[in-house]
Amino acid sequence: MTDTHHPNSHHRSVLVSGASVAGLAIACRLHRYGFRVTVVEKSDSVRGGGYPIDIRGAALEAIRRMELLPRLQKAHVDTRRITFLDADGGTIAALRPEAVAVGANEDIEVPRGDLTGALYEAVRDSVEFVFNDSIATLDDGSGGARVTFRGGARRTFDLVVGADGIHSHTRGLVLGPEERFHHYLGRCFAGFTVPNPLTLSHEVMLWSVPGRTAALYAVGSGELVHGLLTFAHPELPYDAFRSPERQCDMVAEAFPETAWELPRMVAAMHAADDLFFDVVSQIRMTEWTRGRVALVGDAAYAPSFLTGQGTSLALIGAYVLARELATYADHVEAFAAYEKAMRPFVTLNQGLVDDDGAVALFPSTEEAIQQRNTTLRSLATLPADRPPVPYNALRLPDDA
Repeated sequence: MTDTHHPNSHHRSVLVSGASVAGLAIACRLHRYGFRVTVVEKSDSVRGGGYPIDIRGAALEAIRRMELLPRLQKAHVDTRRITFLDADGGTIAALRPEAVAVGANEDIEVPRGDLTGALYEAVRDSVEFVFNDSIATLDDGSGGARVTFRGGARRTFDLVVGADGIHSHTRGLVLGPEERFHHYLGRCFAGFTVPNPLTLSHEVMLWSVPGRTAALYAVGSGELVHGLLTFAHPELPYDAFRSPERQCDMVAEAFPETAWELPRMVAAMHAADDLFFDVVSQIRMTEWTRGRVALVGDAAYAPSFLTGQGTSLALIGAYVLARELATYADHVEAFAAYEKAMRPFVTLNQGLVDDDGAVALFPSTEEAIQQRNTTLRSLATLPADRPPVPYNALRLPDDA
């Protein structure tokens, strides 16, 4: 990655909290501009594996400018078929992805670990990484942001970037408790790996009844596939957040059917050592910055996985924030420019939860299912439209 030390960096020090997509992306960009970057991550390494994620629209340009596009194109999953099933497991339609999601043939879809791995390798020898640690306290003063780490170390930074996800600890320290910003969308989900007895290859299978969807996702032709079970739940399941047993029980109760692969999926979930359970929600905030601290990615504006835009928003937000910090010597001006540039784009993309695409994948009512099925049966003969406006509604500014 080409370094371009910028006069406005003045070798300013930045602490980035979180080493996932948003944190690694902004570390890449800030280092390029000459900032002294430290990344703190509570895990013992950058997390690999994970579900495939989409990189779309302006995010593709951000990746190109990070000089990572060729590598990620080689890792492209190349999903070749999406099969929609009825309540009994019968096929409604089997379609190419571009027939279901307009613009899909222009996207890059890669396992999350491939993206984080590429970002990490780009800066691991030039950025300081502190693993197995996190921010304990943060005192934002005129002389800098004084940070105490859970490991006991105390350091002062010019700026702090919270890139620690939807349940951001940094956000809680600076802007208040999660309940103020967390907007529950009425669904829970569980993700885990499942044996592949159907020998699926480069494809997705979706089973839906009102309010519940089960999916199997094969990124290749291996012995394991990704399983996803999502279901409507009117209230936040507070009792499940800290209890894996309760999580499994909730999911099993939501999927009692014996149709299709559901019993096998529920059994695999109980046995999984990689179970990930959470609620479907968004983070909505009136401000993403305060003092010397800025939030980026899911910590600031998680759109929910229903939109398929979380990764793209993280990449674009990281690019824009780093660019503004390099442009303005005063971080207050930089933060204002970041919010001005990103706010309309975030609003459009968070609105995708009400888009027809989200409804098609996760229908809530019998009427929605019937409407979807009618549409699916005709999709193969319909011309492809242009990609939805929200994906491309922001033009990346030139480098600072």
